[in-house]
Amino acid sequence: MKKEFPKDFLWGAATSAYQVEGAAELDGKGLSQQDVINRERHEKFGFADASIASDHYHKYKEDIALFKEMGFTSYRFSIAWTRIFPNGDDVVNEEGVQFYRNLIKELKDNGIEPIPTLYHYDLPWALVEKYGGWLSREVVKDFEVFAKYVINEFKDDIKYWITINEQSIIVQYWTQKCYILPEYQDNNQLRYQINHHMNLCQAIAVKYAHEAGALAGPALGYAPVYARTCKPEDQLAALNANDLRNTYYLDVYFRGYYNVAALTYLQQANLAPVIEEGDEALFAANLSDFFAINYYDSQCAHACPEGAERAWSGYNLSGKKGDMSGFETHPGFYQMCPNPELRTTDWDWAIDPIGLEYVYRDLYTRYRVPFMITENGLGAHDELTADGKIHDDYRIDYLREHIQATKRAMDLGVEVLGYMPWSAIDLLSTSNGYKKRYGLVYVDRTDEDPKECQRIRKDSFYWYQKAIASNGTDLD
Repeated sequence: MKKEFPKDFLWGAATSAYQVEGAAELDGKGLSQQDVINRERHEKFGFADASIASDHYHKYKEDIALFKEMGFTSYRFSIAWTRIFPNGDDVVNEEGVQFYRNLIKELKDNGIEPIPTLYHYDLPWALVEKYGGWLSREVVKDFEVFAKYVINEFKDDIKYWITINEQSIIVQYWTQKCYILPEYQDNNQLRYQINHHMNLCQAIAVKYAHEAGALAGPALGYAPVYARTCKPEDQLAALNANDLRNTYYLDVYFRGYYNVAALTYLQQANLAPVIEEGDEALFAANLSDFFAINYYDSQCAHACPEGAERAWSGYNLSGKKGDMSGFETHPGFYQMCPNPELRTTDWDWAIDPIGLEYVYRDLYTRYRVPFMITENGLGAHDELTADGKIHDDYRIDYLREHIQATKRAMDLGVEVLGYMPWSAIDLLSTSNGYKKRYGLVYVDRTDEDPKECQRIRKDSFYWYQKAIASNGTDLD
């Protein structure tokens, strides 16, 4: 293995606006659907809401100083739609724009490449009230106004734009990632209709990024799918799952059309989106330049009988191993299942660094585009000790093994631009509040009490600092 990463390799970490910023209704910002969703989850489960989160809005300079101390050369974040357009229309909130001007300037003044995401789950609540949000094709017009404005506003400072975050996860967990009115929640065709509207928005964002002289690509929650056994029917089930859960999205981004087998299955199951004339031409004319991979785990599938009941991806709310609520099932196509060969996190997520190497190799063969890691991390119950320390060796082990997997793939010719794990600081977990932590920096708050959101360096902070300083050669 070649020892060092390339000299221009981007080292950093990632966050998203509603999960770190707080200030949910300050300085002209409008409510997003995530503000509303997390308020409801706070009432139902006791998790923190997004009103304060990690208070990055007021502490961004302190946070960027910590990023510089770690040695970051990149930072992946998102721009809150409702901080720019509070009502999702064309009326600009100047204070919101100024916040991102200040943030981007602070990053660049500290030698850190800003890598913004246009959309990370936080659709304006006003658009949910107006026409159901992503359920309506009307959203494409409003997203275009937002994307065009933001890309043009920051075109002199941004080289890489990430368009839309984790469309496949939105399909699987649509009521957590979108506000879906109860009367629509039994209509599963709408999951794929929402995704189609997002594909249109993604292509439009690529168009404007290219016009601004920048590169653009999606961030997809990507997990390879292994067969449960060597039985041919399980191998075919894994192929089916990979087509519907992965290449159904990637083929649009990088080839300009839907994966044929997956779309055919959706049509047969009455789940396919309504596709209008010209939609795929828009995709084909605006292909992405790179793939931003959000990689946490791998998945496993086996054959599923025709008579099975359709089910969608489950989740673990407790952080106790074994509390996964269920697994996705598509009758006659595939059924997801645990992989007995892999250890898991407390939230039942498989830990599989070799799976990341597999992803790089497989997708570089398929699409021949460069990659960047924009999420990769271990959610855990971190303990703040009496002397103010956080000993997270489990996170260090996880990150080390995934960085090593990245380097092995690169040594076989795969092009990887950078590594930005999740997350730079502790933040509001989409599904588990502050009980589930990912950060390199501890944020001293609980779900019940935001306190002062004091920043405390974890052991992983110092380890990552050393890894970056050595350009990936010192991972001990």
